[in-house]
Amino acid sequence: MEFEVDRAGGVPVYVQLARQVREALRLGWLRPGDRLPTVREVVAASRVNPNTVLKAYRLLESEGLVEGRVGAGTYVKASLGSVAPEAMARLLVQCTRLVQEARTAGMEDEDIYALVGAVLSEKETEQTT
Repeated sequence: MEFEVDRAGGVPVYVQLARQVREALRLGWLRPGDRLPTVREVVAASRVNPNTVLKAYRLLESEGLVEGRVGAGTYVKASLGSVAPEAMARLLVQCTRLVQEARTAGMEDEDIYALVGAVLSEKETEQTT
């Protein structure tokens, strides 16, 4: 797993790292028993402070998603995905096509986020009525 860090955004780096692990769990890219990159590996690849990585891993541990093993690393303890891997793969392909089409139409990432947010909000509104 490789982390991407957005230093220009207002989201703390440890929150970004934890969010990316949760997303990988939801998408089935990480499963129970998988080892997360070591703190040293994340620091080398992302140029973040080791304490930031430790803070992200501790947050995930407090959520019951990972566990640290002394001298062995940090391992995935639980899954967040509830959709069959085949369905997730199919939906990922469809979402990729949608994003490509949106970018071809001239939409930027924030526009795409707004579009998806509107669809999700509409779904929530339909469920409450």
